[in-house]
Amino acid sequence: MRLSTLVEMTELGLSPVTGHDELDRTIRWVVTTDLLDPGRYLNGGELVLTGLVWRQSPEDSERFVRSLVNAGVSALGAGDTRWGEIPGDLVEACRRHRMPLFHVPQEMSFAEVTEQIVRRLSAARANDMTAVLDRHRRLVAGATAGAGLDPVLHLLGHDLGMPCWVLTPAGRVVAGSHPLPEGVAPLLARGFLTAKRMPCTLRDVERGDAGRYSVFAVDEQTTPRVADWFLAFQGAFEDWPEERRALAGELVAVVALERARLDDRFSPEGRIAQELVQLVVSDGKPSDILPRLQVTGLTAHPDTAPGAAGRGFVAVAAAARGALRPGELRVVVREILSRSCASPVVGVAGEEVIALIPAPESDVTAEVREAVRALAPGLGTGGFTVGVSGIASVDGLRGAVEEARYARRMAEGRAEPDAVVGHDELATHVLLLASVPDDIRHMFRVRLLDPLRGYDQEHRADLVRTLEAFLQVSGSWTKCAEILHVHVNTLRYRIQRIQDLTGRDLSRLEDRVDFFLALRLYGDAARRGPGTP
Repeated sequence: MRLSTLVEMTELGLSPVTGHDELDRTIRWVVTTDLLDPGRYLNGGELVLTGLVWRQSPEDSERFVRSLVNAGVSALGAGDTRWGEIPGDLVEACRRHRMPLFHVPQEMSFAEVTEQIVRRLSAARANDMTAVLDRHRRLVAGATAGAGLDPVLHLLGHDLGMPCWVLTPAGRVVAGSHPLPEGVAPLLARGFLTAKRMPCTLRDVERGDAGRYSVFAVDEQTTPRVADWFLAFQGAFEDWPEERRALAGELVAVVALERARLDDRFSPEGRIAQELVQLVVSDGKPSDILPRLQVTGLTAHPDTAPGAAGRGFVAVAAAARGALRPGELRVVVREILSRSCASPVVGVAGEEVIALIPAPESDVTAEVREAVRALAPGLGTGGFTVGVSGIASVDGLRGAVEEARYARRMAEGRAEPDAVVGHDELATHVLLLASVPDDIRHMFRVRLLDPLRGYDQEHRADLVRTLEAFLQVSGSWTKCAEILHVHVNTLRYRIQRIQDLTGRDLSRLEDRVDFFLALRLYGDAARRGPGTP
């Protein structure tokens, strides 16, 4: 706002005393002070209002005005209820330093002056930013490759004082006007996933009023939240003026367009990734697979790996249990793999989503579990299952994909909505158990454990737990007695009772293995819930 606009705002009654030829200066904010030397609290471009409390002698005017000039203040507004007029020494100091000076009428409070000027400034900036956002939206809609969202968010945060961020449901910051305080991103993501309606206001109780954030979904009408982005603004939107709310709506539209522009399903790279996945799933030739790998930029990390230079690749398979469509799940898979790989190759094969990434030095299964766990609050009763393969060379990509798909099918048997099975679980007895038909597993478990469960219920005994502890310590009588907090003779009596009820001998390895498998099947059935075989 220019100083000439202050003169035109007749409701304020401000009249210029000095600096009539400086009215083209601009002001960006209003500050009230009665400090003699306020320069360290000023950033430049302000209209400073003062009641002259600092003035104890005429010499103070020189020091006060010099402090304002050094700080880059645009103008000074003064009013003194004691005398009703501005002292001549202050007028002279302002004239000497070319500081525009306005007289503030006695009947006009500084609070009212500030409120009206700030309202005018905010409206002007909102209009300017709306125009900027509208131009940016047209650029994004035209698929113009640029710097993304950061410049727009920077304008909002630094020019309009409206800090804002774009995040994914997993808490990854896509872009922002300022760095987010530590720990806030996961809080916002969880709030976004669990909020009953959008927009909503979230609070970080440890940061007081500074920890209030307004959260807006980018595409709530057509996209599940676990596959969407969201916007977070500092402050509660309920307290915003109408123009700020309109500005937030404009930014949501811009982010939606940018998100659509970055969706690689319709890009050449995305189509090549889909072709690559289809080739791997259908056991295509390495001569067809390798060129597409090179086009996607997916290369193995340097290290040693069986059968190829580099550490090789890891395959990930995912499928939805609930309402997520394959295309939406594809977006989710890209997000959960973002910690392991910046640009995974992701494609759809039937109802499954298949991804390929270079094998990192970190534990992919652990990272996937952590990312999926972050999304769990938004999964409801549906969710999805994920399987992760071991490391494979280019020649072994088909095997890696099949391993990941088998691991995912194993995850389907687990109760949690965000089940993840890694390749390490496939190299154990779990793989054998998963391949046995349900009715045979049920019969095997019942024949071995039902006599013990029935005895425990009738006599309030603890034979099943005793058996589990005995196998856990590889048949050590002393260690098992310590775990159960019983005398060794009591333990011997229980083991004998188990052998009598089942007709098995726990000194034989074969019978120990049978009991171990039965207990594992019993635990799996308990996790799946009642009514499962």
